[in-house]
Amino acid sequence: MKRLSREVESPGRLAVEFIGVPDDATIELDLRLESVMEGVLVTGTARAPVTGECVRCLEPLGHTVEADFQELFSYPDADDRNRPAAEPGDDAEDEDTLFLEGDLFDLEPVLRDAVVLALPLQPVCRQDCPGLCPECGAKLADDPDHTHDEAVDIRWAALQGLAETMKDGEKDNDLRDGGGDSQEK
Repeated sequence: MKRLSREVESPGRLAVEFIGVPDDATIELDLRLESVMEGVLVTGTARAPVTGECVRCLEPLGHTVEADFQELFSYPDADDRNRPAAEPGDDAEDEDTLFLEGDLFDLEPVLRDAVVLALPLQPVCRQDCPGLCPECGAKLADDPDHTHDEAVDIRWAALQGLAETMKDGEKDNDLRDGGGDSQEK
């Protein structure tokens, strides 16, 4: 078993829609390498700075994401006697297997998967971020008492004017009077 700590440059494109690791960022790796029968088991933690914007208020944000990972890198000439025989055309398991190349292994695909999956899909600047006003776009955190006059839907404006001219009592009386006359005739 061997422990290593390294700082590596970001391989680039470690991002989701609203947040990601800058392409020029440095990623800190703490690795534990263990020799096992099938190959080398790599267990580690990656810490990377991320930048993006809050999905509620669109303010820029930046913090550090931490991603844990574990992957087995197999020896190219590993003994397959203990594994069941593969069905013809069943190459899915072979595609998922990572191999050592001499004394080296490529950690980029493992690192990419771990970091991108650790990124929040809906990043917020704080958990109780109120966001923006849907009508004018004002930041509600700056003005918590922000309000607008009640907007009238123009499709209902004519009916609202009609409703204001009639009082509740007049409406009920008109319906009763008109209904009674038509039944008597």
